[in-house]
Amino acid sequence: MLALVAAALFVIAFVIRVTETSTEVIFSPTSLMLVGLAFLAVHSAGVGSGWSSRGGGRRR
Repeated sequence: MLALVAAALFVIAFVIRVTETSTEVIFSPTSLMLVGLAFLAVHSAGVGSGWSSRGGGRRR
């Protein structure tokens, strides 16, 4: 899920960069890219991967 958020941020940053849209500092392509990379790093670390520590996925 976090990888999809990162991909969406990369697409938005790309569109802003290609169209040369004038935006505020917080919505610059560089800042969106860094936030996307942060989401990708968190995804790679395993956060939000859907694993449960309770063992609720076992069938009985």
